Amino acid sequence: MPDSGYPWPIETTRLDNGLRVVVSEDRTAPAVAVNLWYDVGSRHEPEGQTGFAHLFEHLMFEGSVNVAKTEHMRFIQGSGGSLNATTNPDRTNYFETVPAEHLELALWLEADRMGGLVPALTQETLDNQRDVVKNERRQRYENVPYGDAWLRLLPLLYPPGHPYHHATIGSMADLNAADLPVFQAFHTTYYAPNNAVLTVVGDTTAGEVFALADRYFGGIPTRADIPAAPDGRTVPATGRPTVETVTADVPAPRVYVAHRTAPFGTPGYDVTTVLAAVLGSGRGSRLYQRLADGERIAQPDLVGAYGVDLAHGPAPLIATVTARPGVTAERLRDGLAEVVDELATVPVTTAELDRAKALLSTLWWRQMSTVDGRADTLGRYATQFGDPAKAGERLPAWLAVTAEQIAEQATELLGAVDRVTLTYEPEEKP
Repeated sequence: MPDSGYPWPIETTRLDNGLRVVVSEDRTAPAVAVNLWYDVGSRHEPEGQTGFAHLFEHLMFEGSVNVAKTEHMRFIQGSGGSLNATTNPDRTNYFETVPAEHLELALWLEADRMGGLVPALTQETLDNQRDVVKNERRQRYENVPYGDAWLRLLPLLYPPGHPYHHATIGSMADLNAADLPVFQAFHTTYYAPNNAVLTVVGDTTAGEVFALADRYFGGIPTRADIPAAPDGRTVPATGRPTVETVTADVPAPRVYVAHRTAPFGTPGYDVTTVLAAVLGSGRGSRLYQRLADGERIAQPDLVGAYGVDLAHGPAPLIATVTARPGVTAERLRDGLAEVVDELATVPVTTAELDRAKALLSTLWWRQMSTVDGRADTLGRYATQFGDPAKAGERLPAWLAVTAEQIAEQATELLGAVDRVTLTYEPEEKP
């Protein structure tokens, strides 16, 4: 296994308008991945504009000055490529993977919607995509069992005013209240070349990409005074646990336990990542061994723990279990709390640590095994840490975590004080 988590070449440049361009050449296959990270997510949304970043994830596919509605998708798929976009609290990214001969097409399409979305945005398009987002909220959050857990956990973890207090889906009231000029102003503010990173990985050269980027993106003007997101690095400790119980149409009791840890990319969050694998990744994890296989109070396929990779504030560690038939929510809640508490008192064994690191190594190299996975990773590190090469530090940092560091973090951050516990209980059926 290579010592570095990124053993491929990386070359970078910055256009005169501020766009950062990252290229990693890989001649293994005749394909290229294009990934454009914008430094705008739900943490940037001003009061009254929640959900805007996510809505633009939809609007950016609805046509721009030279590309008609739905044509972006038709051009890429018609060229044998694939495409998508995602939004989270920290950023929005747009990405395509295409045969190498269609690299220029992908870059032209991305440039056209960066610089030419606002003139093409109509009231009809806006209204249509607002309805799409409303349906998404219903289908993903409101009308599925436990679907609103993330919407509930965030305000329990982060106080009002914190940039992570609300989810990316946002408020339907905010989306409905805003008119077309407000949405146009949001795009003009944040979708700027000096607020973005363009990453290309695959069968090309840095010289080719830099020239094409300058040709298609170079004429888009820089935007001054892009507002920074609120500072979310500090969350005052409440000194008491936070508990919420929801009675809903769910098939069985489920419990979530959440703690604020450290920001993604810091040594503290590297410890959190390994800790989460020890606690809740797979059949060898403590949660599975104790609650699913041992006490048999949790459903085996519904046991887990994970960190949420947020980089601009203390990121959440979430553990969750779902009850077997006949097990009460109280019993499940006590069992989950017990296992989490024991991370501070029952030392992590060498076998547990080796297993967790093996799982994380596999996860990392699975991400790095594709050009689109590498493009996304390099875009992330360039956007959030200013240097795509820092991606190579992540896997070695995980592999260096010790059992003592896990115990220290569990003692300091995972105690019952300041713990968030969210419990779902089934409604009584007639």
